[in-house]
Amino acid sequence: MLKYRDVVQLSMVEIKHKIAELEAKLNTDNEGGEWKTRYEAQLELNDQLQKQIVSLEEKMKRVRGNPSDRLSSIRVYERMPVESLNVLLKQLEKEKRSLENQVKDYALRLEQESKAYQRTSSERRTYLAEMSQGSGSHQISKRQQMEQLPRMKEILVKSGRYNPVNQKTAKRGPVKKITRSNHLPKLHQ
Repeated sequence: MLKYRDVVQLSMVEIKHKIAELEAKLNTDNEGGEWKTRYEAQLELNDQLQKQIVSLEEKMKRVRGNPSDRLSSIRVYERMPVESLNVLLKQLEKEKRSLENQVKDYALRLEQESKAYQRTSSERRTYLAEMSQGSGSHQISKRQQMEQLPRMKEILVKSGRYNPVNQKTAKRGPVKKITRSNHLPKLHQ
């Protein structure tokens, strides 16, 4: 009975150690969630900018005409009627205002995101400090248990109460039940 209790205690310490490792890994993985969100937002922004680049390149090709002829863009405008030039000018002014507004919006969003990040980062540091203070004593006891683990194994192995080879073989299959009769054979006198 004492042997099984020691083995169970050792298993409990090993399980607690594994839980501590998994919690530490979980804490490091949570920090990546914020970066994943920012990464996805940046990908979306890059995609929009790429579409704008393609659109502007197409407009440049239309305006320039033949790239070998440096005066071709001027010739295109010279051939256009005044009404078309006025329409084009209005359209370009509208695009300019739109692009300026987009730049202002992005600058504002960037500033807001920066402030939000600083706020979140500050809160996270505060929470981590509180957690480390609160779990300081818990960590000390965990460390003590982890330091005792090899000694406990060694003591159990030396005393013959724990054999890692037997422990592994005991886990392989289902335990066969042996049925016994509760009746004793009758004695003949």
